[in-house]
Amino acid sequence: MGTDMFDRDSWERRWARALREHADVVTKRPPNGYLLEVAEDLRPGLALDAGCGHGAETLWLAAHGWRVTAVDFAATALDHARSSAEAVGTDVAGRVDWVQGDLAVWTPPPARFDLVTCLYVHMAAGVTETVRRLASGVAPGGTLLLAGHRPVDPSTGDATAAAGQVQVSVDEARAALDGWEVLVGEDRPRAAPGTGVDAVVRARRLT
Repeated sequence: MGTDMFDRDSWERRWARALREHADVVTKRPPNGYLLEVAEDLRPGLALDAGCGHGAETLWLAAHGWRVTAVDFAATALDHARSSAEAVGTDVAGRVDWVQGDLAVWTPPPARFDLVTCLYVHMAAGVTETVRRLASGVAPGGTLLLAGHRPVDPSTGDATAAAGQVQVSVDEARAALDGWEVLVGEDRPRAAPGTGVDAVVRARRLT
């Protein structure tokens, strides 16, 4: 499977088709459960949603008092997310800074964010390099949340819907986060049977 399957143009086409055919479904998708689980324990501050897509997590964070920098390289997805925020109201929309950026190269401001989250992103630059770069944006005492689809279901050996992608794995994330406190690092079967396994990592920056 070629890398062009996961480049900017490919994702623009995917988002354009999804929003053309199922905009109402996309808009109603709930925020990720891993994020909700983590955010319940945190005091709102500055957050980075790296690979924000249609913006469900960004909007939830903003609605719960966070100031969010939302980054994605797909302009189609960002435009939809921005419109969704504006539809919610100025209290939410005013808490979000939308940034078009390619996470293969985009680097956050150093030690700025209380929460950095990156969910189900194809890491074109490699897992170790991407995790370290995103982690550099976490402030001391802050939280990094990563989740990725495993390309092969470890319990069955079958390829999943993420086959061909490079998404975060627990082992690679742990190796990239030397000196961090890894609070969660595990593979979790998805709720719907047969839909694969997620690698989930939650870590706290110590210094």
